[in-house]
Amino acid sequence: MHKSNQSIRDRLLVARLPVMPQVLLKLIDLCQRDDAGLAELAKLISHDAGMTAKILSVASSSAYKRGSRKMSLMQSLSTLGIEMIKTMVISESVFQTFNSFSNPSGLNLHGYWIHAHKTAVIARELATIMSYPHVEEAYLAGLLHDVGRLVLLSAAPNEYSASFMAPDDESLCFSESSLLGISHSEAGAWLIERWDLDSFMADSVLYHHEPIARLKSAHPLIRIVCLAHLLSHYRSDSPELEGVGILCGIDKTYMKDIISGVTVQTNAAAVYFGIDLKDTDQPLVESQPARNRATEKLADEVRNMTLVSASGQSFARMRYGRELLESITRSARILFNLEDIVVFLQDADGQALVGVPIGDHQQRLAEFSIPLSDGGIFSTSVLKREIRHIKRGDPAMGLVEEQLLRLMGTECLIYLPLVVEQSCLGILVCGLSPLQASEVWGGERLLLSFAAQAATSLETSAAARSEIDKQIANVVTEHQDASRKIIHEVNNPLSIIKNYLSILDNKLEKHEPVNEVLSILNEELDRVGRIVGGLAEQQTAPRETMKAETAEVNGVMNDVVRLFTISLFLPTSVSISVRTTDQPAEMLGSSDLLRQILLNLIKNAVEALPNGGKIELNNNGRTIREGLAYIELSISDTGAGIPPKVLANLFAPVSSSKKGENRGLGLHIVQSLVKKLNGFISCSSGESGTKFEILLPASGDIENIGSKPARIVNTVWSQR
Repeated sequence: MHKSNQSIRDRLLVARLPVMPQVLLKLIDLCQRDDAGLAELAKLISHDAGMTAKILSVASSSAYKRGSRKMSLMQSLSTLGIEMIKTMVISESVFQTFNSFSNPSGLNLHGYWIHAHKTAVIARELATIMSYPHVEEAYLAGLLHDVGRLVLLSAAPNEYSASFMAPDDESLCFSESSLLGISHSEAGAWLIERWDLDSFMADSVLYHHEPIARLKSAHPLIRIVCLAHLLSHYRSDSPELEGVGILCGIDKTYMKDIISGVTVQTNAAAVYFGIDLKDTDQPLVESQPARNRATEKLADEVRNMTLVSASGQSFARMRYGRELLESITRSARILFNLEDIVVFLQDADGQALVGVPIGDHQQRLAEFSIPLSDGGIFSTSVLKREIRHIKRGDPAMGLVEEQLLRLMGTECLIYLPLVVEQSCLGILVCGLSPLQASEVWGGERLLLSFAAQAATSLETSAAARSEIDKQIANVVTEHQDASRKIIHEVNNPLSIIKNYLSILDNKLEKHEPVNEVLSILNEELDRVGRIVGGLAEQQTAPRETMKAETAEVNGVMNDVVRLFTISLFLPTSVSISVRTTDQPAEMLGSSDLLRQILLNLIKNAVEALPNGGKIELNNNGRTIREGLAYIELSISDTGAGIPPKVLANLFAPVSSSKKGENRGLGLHIVQSLVKKLNGFISCSSGESGTKFEILLPASGDIENIGSKPARIVNTVWSQR
């Protein structure tokens, strides 16, 4: 049955080239290893024309192509990435296992493989001898010189099966052209030209059957492949090789060595792959018995599960956003042999689907929004969660379909909803030719399985992204809180510094001593540095770790009161007193932290006495609580008291009615600092005033506490 040239070319578009099962088994074994490297994969794939063609084709497609148009096998593998290569290997294995690559006659491909492998090795040797700069390119051209035979077998298995096993010579090209309207040389060159490589590889495939006389001035790669093809067919003493060495400037001795060496390499490769070279002359193997419908259905289900599982594993390694979506679209194009694919996802309101800017149409997709209320085929597919097929010219087509067909440059569309349980996250819009559509439309179950796996991965990704966003938001909030606390606490010493600068100015004007004022200014400047450096660390340190630093509580109390009594902080209507013990009161922890606690509480007390009053600081001595020693402090004022609603959440941040960006942080910081000292703080308040009680870990042995009660001494009332 004759086919027109155009008809065959259309069928070549959807042809899937067979790969030697032995090579696939080795590839699967290698891909399952965690340490699989690109170099090992390249070495293995370079033995098979079908798999090599598949890799080069996908890597040079618009889904991957970036920049350079000259691409080696290693570059192609690097472009695809290890995960996509694994997906391709698994999909090809499953496809060929359950579909027998449309090979109903059970053809033996060993002879083809041996010839392709020999030609590739010889081409590499010739390129080396001739100092051709692209040895890898010569090897690939030799490996693929007869790829057109695989293409024709896949596209027209019934018509081409007999021709496939015929000798590869000029008469074969003539019979192929008569039978199908295209020879295997033309088919192979046409296929390679579609990869848009910056190379003479397509020419070398097209002209490898040309008479030698026509090729004397041809590009070196064309001459290399033609001679390699001839050398792989004949023994070194064959009459057919007389005079062919002139094609590449190689004498008989070199040709004999090349043929001898390639035979050794081919035999070694055959042993490695487990190929029996004895059956290479047997054109046909016994045809497999036809399978019944139940067996066919089982095979389809197994294939679907395997493909979906492989896709899911690939998606799981690409967890977020753009990377995951690109993986989904690329996998879909490879598995279903699609021309193009774009993604639409629901917007935040769930009222429309918006295009995702990936692939070749980023700018237009970013501005493409389709309301779900549109009522067309697109929105119906999403709302009903059903696959829909559209052909150009379909009466039901709407404006959306016309736009998408123009955007993707295809004749047919498949809408594939991304459904998880009862929710539709979005839709995959697949563009393909009518011939591709006729093949894909019979596999709705596989399409749905793939879409379900993709949707599950997207939902998992969104959940993970949301969790990360929450964590980032928490970190930002913590950072902002820490910054506000630092600002709040730094304002205390800065305010003291500002007031003491005024005092310093007055003293200088009156020629009074300023040593004490300068000492205080120096201390407060140092404290600013310590606050900035350490306040952000709010974790409570274990009690044991605080033994390294102690502070004398009475001295800190007196210093803080002194700051207030000789500065401009204390109004004339407010008095402040401090009561300490006659014995040193050593606490575990930093004196700076205690200083910050007291400054905050005294400032709050001053603000609670707008009409005047009293403030008292008391060290009530040591006490034991639950077997641990503490120093008991109290700070009280005679103000109007704290309202019950405020008192209930007193230590929460931003509970104050005071003005300012950092209002309400003082008591929250006080509580944090007390906790950092492993202490406790409580507050009681009423009409007669407010009292804060603080327990701070005491230094020293518990046995000595209480043996000699401390007396309250040094009562000092100060009033401005």
